[in-house]
Amino acid sequence: MSNLLTSFIQTNQPSIEQQMDVIIKEIKAPVQLKEAMAYSLLAGGKRIRPLYTLAVLEELQVKNEDAISVASTIEMIHTYSLIHDDLPSMDDDDLRRGKPTNHVVFGEALAILAGDALVTLALGIIARLENLTADQKILLIDKLSYAAGAEGMVGGQVLDILGEGKSLTLEQLEEVHVNKTGALLSYSILAGGIIAKASEDVMNALQKYAFHIGLAFQIQDDILDIEGTSEQLGKTAGKDVLSEKNTYPSILTLEGAKEQLQKQYDLAIEALKVVNLHEGLLVEIANYITKRTK
Repeated sequence: MSNLLTSFIQTNQPSIEQQMDVIIKEIKAPVQLKEAMAYSLLAGGKRIRPLYTLAVLEELQVKNEDAISVASTIEMIHTYSLIHDDLPSMDDDDLRRGKPTNHVVFGEALAILAGDALVTLALGIIARLENLTADQKILLIDKLSYAAGAEGMVGGQVLDILGEGKSLTLEQLEEVHVNKTGALLSYSILAGGIIAKASEDVMNALQKYAFHIGLAFQIQDDILDIEGTSEQLGKTAGKDVLSEKNTYPSILTLEGAKEQLQKQYDLAIEALKVVNLHEGLLVEIANYITKRTK
């Protein structure tokens, strides 16, 4: 990891953690629900999505006091999806970020409700922000509901479930991951542009970058499921292979998946060159995503 990215993470990650902690503590809700929400939300993790929002703003040299709140809401949506993905009715996982999954600790009912509470809380937080215009808040909520809903993350999860036990084509697998993983990652990048009131050219470049880096993120996840350990990943390694899940290595071979990873990375960086954003944090985060070991 470069000094630039290390410094950026060390500066911003604690602020994200602190903001999320404050948000959960301040809501008026049953103690057990707040404990279940905080358990998964504050369990650590890379915080790639909220960091992306802040990185775009830094690259565009724009400051806004509400940016940290918007970034935090993205992590809430991501966390809700992880809680629900781990449920017995879905992926049935008992390990997440090196800790027992939410339903293992709090039971299935409270885990489901904790996820529900996180996603609805996130939308309300954006609506109440004071340093963004009404148009910006409406656009953020609109794009977030799309990215997290039936046409994005939820739809992708359904496609993933429907694909179980079937041999998918590369195009079908890409459709799954563009929605399941890529939609929210893309939103986190575009949210920074919305807050910064970026030009149409910059927003288009960010959209293309986000599309390709979202695919790269999932491809690297698939590779790490084979090459990583449970200790490294903080979740059960090798589960994709055991469950005969459709992955990039299963369709392209491990070597082919690595070639596809490089292709998506190159396309992401090419998109940034059009607007001269190819020498800063966005490239460094792309490097981290494609070279990470967990």
